[in-house]
Amino acid sequence: MGKFIAESPVAFVIGASRGIGEATAQRFLKEGYVVAGTHRGSGVTHGVHGIKCDVTDTGGLKAAFKEISDTYGRLDTVVYNAGVVRQDLLIRMRAEDLRSVMETNLFGAFASVQEALKYMGRARSGSIVLISSESSRTGIPGSAHYTSSKAALDGLARSAMWEGGPRGIRVNVVAPGPTKTDMLAKVDESEMAKLINSSPLRRVAEPSEIADAIYKVSTLTYLTGALIPVTGGEGLGY
Repeated sequence: MGKFIAESPVAFVIGASRGIGEATAQRFLKEGYVVAGTHRGSGVTHGVHGIKCDVTDTGGLKAAFKEISDTYGRLDTVVYNAGVVRQDLLIRMRAEDLRSVMETNLFGAFASVQEALKYMGRARSGSIVLISSESSRTGIPGSAHYTSSKAALDGLARSAMWEGGPRGIRVNVVAPGPTKTDMLAKVDESEMAKLINSSPLRRVAEPSEIADAIYKVSTLTYLTGALIPVTGGEGLGY
């Protein structure tokens, strides 16, 4: 008997427990995908195959990819949404905080792309979407480690597209602007007003709106190596 292969396409959302990741998992479910998603103990939305995983543990990430392959026999889309932010001025930034941000935001993405290329390469097809941030181009005072880690995803995607392209694998980056997530909930009222006024649409994004863009980018079969800003017009010009 051959290995079981799911009839529906399979999407793996890394960082799927809340915010943009949860909305992305829901969007792929709506489109008929089998969806797996990682969490760190909080669980995932109903209908998603939850996998407890710390993205800074490369062995754990490899095990997560293997679990999906063993369970469903295919992997069509990977969305890397895991991310953390720390706040401190560059002159006072601690090495351990820099390391923590880089391990989650960049090294975890790097390991995930490696695994995705391996599994998708066997099928000679697949789509990888890395979630960056508008701030990777505009900068944020006190978040040099965060913006640096997100900017690096563009370089990762540009190199990975050349390695994955001949095997039918596309790699793109979606860079959201301010979005209603737990991260934005920490912003005070005056700063929130500035964010709203800096957007031509005079509002911040809903997670579902970013998820719409992620899904659409993942399905465009001739798009690779692209950085797609989803910012409501804020920060455009890069």
